[in-house]
Amino acid sequence: MKVDRFRQTWCHLLVLAALLLASPWLHAQDGFFQLPLERGEAKLPVYVMRHAQAIATVVLLPGGDAGTGKIVDEQPGSSNFLVRARQYFQQAGFNVLVVFRASDLSGLDYGYRISPEHVAELSKVVAYAQREFGKPVWLIGTSRGTVSGTATAIALGEKSIAGLVLTSSVTSRRTGAIESQNVASLRMPTLVLHHKYDSCKICVPAEAARIVDQLKSAPVRKFIMVDGGSNPEGDPCESRHWHGYINFEQQTVQLITDWIKSPKS
Repeated sequence: MKVDRFRQTWCHLLVLAALLLASPWLHAQDGFFQLPLERGEAKLPVYVMRHAQAIATVVLLPGGDAGTGKIVDEQPGSSNFLVRARQYFQQAGFNVLVVFRASDLSGLDYGYRISPEHVAELSKVVAYAQREFGKPVWLIGTSRGTVSGTATAIALGEKSIAGLVLTSSVTSRRTGAIESQNVASLRMPTLVLHHKYDSCKICVPAEAARIVDQLKSAPVRKFIMVDGGSNPEGDPCESRHWHGYINFEQQTVQLITDWIKSPKS
């Protein structure tokens, strides 16, 4: 009888372990987590960083095609501003989720970033963050990621999204540019931050400053013009230029995290 009970207990444990391993909501450790999508074998790579006393969770939405870059020591090698600066958000007291391009996509263009499919992907990330951490969720996008963040915040609303931060916003000439979306419907604290010397033709500082005027329903709204950094190089629309807050990453993140902790107009 004792042997039978021992075998029965082990069988139950093995079944439980199998169920946990099969669950898409399996607790993620720090590092990459592949979030299952409802598109065959497609997965959404999410880089997870926990903070034991986190006050909120930030979901970071990189620009460009949102690739991971070369992965070295299980770390994303992308030079995108938000990817480079991810540790500063954690150090400021936040759980961090960096969302990359889904495995079945070769690019992440402007049109896809406002599509129902993309919003559904990011909705799964938000649901995961709420389930995993139980903290308010903020969306933070940069460059093309501001298109994604705005579309998702509009779709999910203030019941799911605690606040929105747009850095190096896409302001014109592209599908999904921020002012072309229904930002007047946003009912959450919203910060718009831009670099004074950003010379990307589709991310114009003066146009970014006007976004806050359209945030008519936001309970708190703020525009911050950043002036700092050094040694920009390469394409002015890429991450190693003013567009990506080059050599001013930590200070820029502090401006963002200080505002999230105490949003003021």
